[in-house]
Amino acid sequence: MTDFNQPTVDSKKIIKALIYALIMGIVVLVTAVLPAEYGIDPTGTGKLLGFSKLYQPTEAANDKVVAEVPAQKPFKLLTLEDAGSDPDVKKPKEADNPPPAKQYEAREDKMTITIPAGKGLEYKVLLLKYGSMKYEWITDKGILFFDFHGEVKEANPPKNVFFESYTVAYSNNMIGTFLAPFEGRHGWYFKNSGSSDITVSLRLKGEYRLLD
Repeated sequence: MTDFNQPTVDSKKIIKALIYALIMGIVVLVTAVLPAEYGIDPTGTGKLLGFSKLYQPTEAANDKVVAEVPAQKPFKLLTLEDAGSDPDVKKPKEADNPPPAKQYEAREDKMTITIPAGKGLEYKVLLLKYGSMKYEWITDKGILFFDFHGEVKEANPPKNVFFESYTVAYSNNMIGTFLAPFEGRHGWYFKNSGSSDITVSLRLKGEYRLLD
């Protein structure tokens, strides 16, 4: 009968191996897994080694909270006839004036506008021709009708003022960029057809001036 000598491993070596494996696991977790999977980088090594670039935030964590929109009655269908002045109102000659050599100084503003229930309200700013502006607005609840439009600055404005619509729609949130086609007042007419007041939070950034 042949005797086999089974190799024996020192228990201290096993414990050391387990400790080394645990340490290596923690290092990998902190330097790679946490930065790449969860965007957590307590030591900064994830950014240094490039693992932080792999992090993709989930949609729920990345998106802003959208205001809840209660059920509302159907809205009137919008058509081309809802955009801008009546056809018999001519665009004033001042719309063809050349742009200025210098635009208004760039600025940024935040404001809130309350649209009373069952009523409409305008908010406009001044822009020179080819002045640019970014905008963002969102309601605290409910959907508004809005007409984003502009009025030409005229030396002697008539009673029936010309205006040009840029966007006419129903919404509770909107963002965009705008390049003024002429000097004048540009902004929004909001109408609240609901039974309670609606507050609009508005952000602006660009080459404009606030109206007094």
